[in-house]
Amino acid sequence: MANRLEREPSPYLRQHASNPVDWYPWGEEAFARARAEDKPLLLSVGYSACHWCHVMAHESFEDEAIARLMNEGFINVKVDREERPDVDQLYQGVVQLMGQGGGWPLTVFLTPDLVPFFGGTYFPPKDRYGRPGFPKVLQALREAWDTNRGELLSQAREFREGLGELALHGLDAAPAALKPEDIVSMGLSLLQRMDGVNGGFGGAPKFPNPMNVALVLRAWRRAPEQDALKQAVLLTLEKMARGGVYDQLGGGFHRYSVDERWTVPHFEKMLYDNAQLLHLYAEAQQVEPRPLWRKVVEETAEYVRREMTDARGGFYATQDADSEGEEGRFFVWLPEQVREVLPPELAELALRHFRVTALGNFEHGRTVLESVVSVEALAEELQRPVEEVASGLSEARRRLFEARERRVKPGRDDKILAGWNGLMIRGLAFAGRVFDRADWVESARKAADFVLAELWDGQRLSRSYQEGQARIPGFIEDYGDLAAGLTALYQATFEPRYLEAAEALVRTAETLFWDEERGAYLTAPRTQGDLVVATYATFDNAFPSGASALTEAQVALAALTSNKQYLELPERYVSRMGEQLRKNPMGYGHLALAADALVDGAPGVTFAGTREAVEPLLAVSRTVYAPTFGFTWKAPEAPVPPSMRETFLGREPVGGRAAAYLCRNFACEPPLTDAGVLATRFSSPASRGP
Repeated sequence: MANRLEREPSPYLRQHASNPVDWYPWGEEAFARARAEDKPLLLSVGYSACHWCHVMAHESFEDEAIARLMNEGFINVKVDREERPDVDQLYQGVVQLMGQGGGWPLTVFLTPDLVPFFGGTYFPPKDRYGRPGFPKVLQALREAWDTNRGELLSQAREFREGLGELALHGLDAAPAALKPEDIVSMGLSLLQRMDGVNGGFGGAPKFPNPMNVALVLRAWRRAPEQDALKQAVLLTLEKMARGGVYDQLGGGFHRYSVDERWTVPHFEKMLYDNAQLLHLYAEAQQVEPRPLWRKVVEETAEYVRREMTDARGGFYATQDADSEGEEGRFFVWLPEQVREVLPPELAELALRHFRVTALGNFEHGRTVLESVVSVEALAEELQRPVEEVASGLSEARRRLFEARERRVKPGRDDKILAGWNGLMIRGLAFAGRVFDRADWVESARKAADFVLAELWDGQRLSRSYQEGQARIPGFIEDYGDLAAGLTALYQATFEPRYLEAAEALVRTAETLFWDEERGAYLTAPRTQGDLVVATYATFDNAFPSGASALTEAQVALAALTSNKQYLELPERYVSRMGEQLRKNPMGYGHLALAADALVDGAPGVTFAGTREAVEPLLAVSRTVYAPTFGFTWKAPEAPVPPSMRETFLGREPVGGRAAAYLCRNFACEPPLTDAGVLATRFSSPASRGP
């Protein structure tokens, strides 16, 4: 028999619809029953691509005896953290206060008033891994609720106070404006934490951390004499691109690597990771063009088109790690499987290139494919022309991919999230500019049109779209990510409607989320009534906090519209977070990227002239690494959008030649008509001056 989750559109919740657990979705129905029956709530938070969520589901939630303990002792609530990031953020604080690392599945026990009194992440069905068995936890907590409730309620009060303190972490520091040299210091601080052999930060497990890698690159731009900054970034990007964390056959990046060498990943693929990595590898192409960067961006964009795009253009959320009940089964190979697909000569190339061996590098002798032996090394080893080996490997990859497509694919969470779509719009629009790929820009455009049509009514943004229905009021990350994506899309299309939509989103977000007293942004709209503690969007985690993305969008809008008002809140917020940025750049990487553009004077360039005439100047904006700049184009005879009157005022071609007007701190230099001179000016951030 199905439980209430059968009626929920979330694929993650529906995965639990046939559990013997009497699950409720998060909401008043569950809370009212808990109050009426005087029972604690058992809150379980996860997401559809989460491997250990599946493990706990199979071990505990599908077990009749454990389900009976849950049903008799608790009101059980399931939350999809991708739908309710505010609930997840709040209750992750419980395990942090308990001195544990957060993560999923998240398991928290609450009073009927939603105040937590105990929590953890994954619990095994029996004592294991140094963790108590889940039945033992359930029995102990229910007994304590019945016989020692005073102590539990006292603990709940302490947790509530602790969560309030966690929510305000860093917001009590004295405001301190950032200086250009702070960006360099932050980059050098991050450099000290980078792996000089394998790239990335620290050891195992190793996450891509694209925003922090991008920050190291920003520091190098301001201090090019610190070449180690750039080299650490390029090493990281190369090692990831050649490792198993990158899908060598189908494109796109897995979530993270369980080892320090990027060899064996957790196999889920997240839209937000691939969105940020598209952007980062496109930036690398501007810094130091390489065929590898182009390959990664092309294959990742194709993966998103093939696997993660709805018929109407929106982007899906995640792809699972598991298929046929096993993690990674879809992606890994045995040597005999390779030989079944390929003729002997091609099989030998593939086995060597991807290092597929009888021992394997994964479970049961299977191999996660890596690009281990280069084409050049293979050619030398086999005494064959490089072109012949490259062609053979290309054919081998094509055949292996086609064979893999016949396997049972991992599940896919097909909900369309406004914020995550904003991140992919941003990544594809920027990559489309850098590589001059109109089809990628068109994909970004279709997604933007879909989200604006279905999730934005001109007044409020919804977070999630599924089965023809927009659901859940948007959070700050939805407004910030989408606004940032639309400013990037404007710069790829020069269509004012995307800029105007970004402006409307930013105005609404400032009204809904800005807390004047704290000088910071709330995670959820201030009208949200089901959170026991208000939470603030400060830390950047696997994806930007909504406050960081919104700050990026605000600074970009200032550059694009020449409207100083867009800098008022960024200046206050970045100053508020200044001490935290300096002390902990790892935790605020995306905010630091936005701050970099802010301290650079929100620079912008307006191109004036016909499209044909401005093309050499536009080409510079695509190929030169100028990450803090915003770009606008004033076409002859085209109507001037109201919000861009100030930007376009008096900016015309010069002597019949297309011109570029470079402005910083709302002051403009004389117009430039030479592409080479423009390229030189791009490479001069505010810290080095003209």
